[in-house]
Amino acid sequence: MSFVTVSDRYQSNYTYELTAREGRDFAGDFTPAYTPKDMLEMGVFEGKYYTDGAAELPSDWFAGAKLSATADPALNFFGVKSRQSLSEWKAKGWIIGPDPRGWFQWYCRYYLGRRIPEIDAVQIRRWRGFARHAGQIRANCFPGDILCRPRQRQALLQWAHDAMI
Repeated sequence: MSFVTVSDRYQSNYTYELTAREGRDFAGDFTPAYTPKDMLEMGVFEGKYYTDGAAELPSDWFAGAKLSATADPALNFFGVKSRQSLSEWKAKGWIIGPDPRGWFQWYCRYYLGRRIPEIDAVQIRRWRGFARHAGQIRANCFPGDILCRPRQRQALLQWAHDAMI
């Protein structure tokens, strides 16, 4: 077991324990299509994610990441605007537990091996619920037409669901 201490603009001296193997030992109903590294390389959150807190995560996750000091929709895999501000996430109650950056921060920490059963259950339930967007793509797009519904596809990617359906 090891510990990670975070001190960035959103958290000061927050420490968590890694109790599971990195990238393994996921809950049985949590089967993300992409790793956090994959997502950063493919282009998520308009390049404006973890640009000030990357020290917490493995440096190789950022080797090919598409990042920017300011949000740039062109950096997203599907080239569309697809993010809301953190203040909007807070207003909607989407910031849960000790992860002030939201779901993706939770996923990064979960992927690394942090487990908080109560928080994990809520976030995994949210992830499962997001799959409804894949159903809308299947119902409205021809198979393989990844240009159909690019905002929904980008959103699926940002939730680690298969965006290439």
